[in-house]
Amino acid sequence: MQSLRTMIAERRPGAGPAIRAAVVAGFALAVCGCNTDQRVAAVPETPPDYRMRHPITISEADRTFEVFIGSNRGELNPSQRAEVLAFAQSWRRESTGGVIVDVPVGTSNERAAGEAMREIRSILNASGVPAGGVVVRGYHPPELKLATIRITYPRIAAQAGPCGLWPDDIGPSLNSGYFENQQYWNLGCSSQRNLAAMVDNPADLVQPRAETPAYTMRRTTVMEKYREGAATVTQYPNNNAAKISDFAQ
Repeated sequence: MQSLRTMIAERRPGAGPAIRAAVVAGFALAVCGCNTDQRVAAVPETPPDYRMRHPITISEADRTFEVFIGSNRGELNPSQRAEVLAFAQSWRRESTGGVIVDVPVGTSNERAAGEAMREIRSILNASGVPAGGVVVRGYHPPELKLATIRITYPRIAAQAGPCGLWPDDIGPSLNSGYFENQQYWNLGCSSQRNLAAMVDNPADLVQPRAETPAYTMRRTTVMEKYREGAATVTQYPNNNAAKISDFAQ
């Protein structure tokens, strides 16, 4: 027993340096872990270009038009007829499918909506929408809400966003983005969203349109004047008819 204690006592002085080395290594790893953010601080946490943060995507979305029908009116007024006609013409230009019409059921204007639906269908068919391309279905709207006839068709649309997201604090902080003056996440989102909403043809964001045929008659007239040495500018009967001032003349 005495010999075992003697062996342990003899080994203790050698264990001290090993323990100190392990403690130093542990502190070194901790310091390296604290400095990790500083070493990669040059790499932006968010894409530097707003078009990369908020890209405009092309997808299929629904376009809906609502027709308000009163309980005691079973026909469309002139303004509603024009709106339904314009909606049908838009269907011919940009639709990717048929038309779905939701008619209210179990409401005070259910009968009036059914009578107005016949007029809506006739306008759609007269505008080029095939009879088999119109699907009518009923729906139960919530109470205390005016039930409307909803006309919907799918189309190709451009979308961006959602906007208003603030994943990081843009105020004074210890984040690397604040010290490096990087762009915050929401910057440029509204511009992208507005551009996607205003574009007439979403395909224009991807590729240019094909050129239309040249105006042959006008081109021939200009070429003939050029051969004769005459001025090719268009001459109007009365150029001064619309002027409002003689300033700088």
